[in-house]
Amino acid sequence: MSSQPHGVAPGTGPATRSGFIALAGRPNVGKSTLTNALVGTKVAIVSDKPQTTRRAIRAVAGGVDWQLVLIDLPGVQRPRDALTERMQRRVETETDDADGCLMVVNAEQGIGPGDRFIASQLRNATVPIVIAVNKIDRIERAKTAAVLQAADDLGIAESIFPISARKGDGVEQLLDHLVSLLPSGPFYFDPRQRSDQSESVLLAELVREQILSRTREEVPHAVEVEIENVEERDGKFRVDAMVLVETESQKGILIGSGGRMIKAIGVGARRAIEHELGGQVHLALQVRVRRHWRADERVLDRLGIE
Repeated sequence: MSSQPHGVAPGTGPATRSGFIALAGRPNVGKSTLTNALVGTKVAIVSDKPQTTRRAIRAVAGGVDWQLVLIDLPGVQRPRDALTERMQRRVETETDDADGCLMVVNAEQGIGPGDRFIASQLRNATVPIVIAVNKIDRIERAKTAAVLQAADDLGIAESIFPISARKGDGVEQLLDHLVSLLPSGPFYFDPRQRSDQSESVLLAELVREQILSRTREEVPHAVEVEIENVEERDGKFRVDAMVLVETESQKGILIGSGGRMIKAIGVGARRAIEHELGGQVHLALQVRVRRHWRADERVLDRLGIE
């Protein structure tokens, strides 16, 4: 596990257990919502748009004598450009290095070709695999039983849990089981830390979340946000953010008639950032066209999408 953060030196206190659990699943099965539910606070943005998660986020759940590091991976998919190739490589690397894997499936949609493709990728894994059948609150009990059986028929999981990440149903039982998989060892992160994301990445994601909630069709996939500057003075913050799109038409959509769309995005993002930073925020948003940025390795490097 050389790619993971180094643990602190063992102390003389009670024995602790810690480890990494990778979350795998098709886009839009609720991995980010589940991550937030397991950690108990918001560490990953949530949207009903595929490709919401682009970076492997390490989210930290912990108790007195245990620490579970969840790696919320990008949705597994067949790569089609430099961006999705990087996302897929990250999925494979993080899964290989983890102590266990939690595959999430969408109960409302049932088990489909995408789930079977992921299962085929995980079949030779050397770590325990658990399946969470999410969104059971949206279907009838009879269908839940059928989806649970279909998940079992994938033939990869030692345990299967029906859950609703949105409502919290079954999440505590799932967490208890994941903790039981952890090996003995020191904590990898400060017990107060809940994510390995830098402040700039987290703030950029909060802006992108507002864009995802307000736009349709091709715009969400073509948008990325970069925080250019954060300044604090007397408990007040100024945040400068650049929104990247690939075409002039996308820029027009984001700005909106009379600037109404970008204003609405800014208001929603400012509130989310104020909650995160704990102070009044002035958010300055700009929209810039960068054609084919998703295929530009240099841009992806700068944005920290590995």
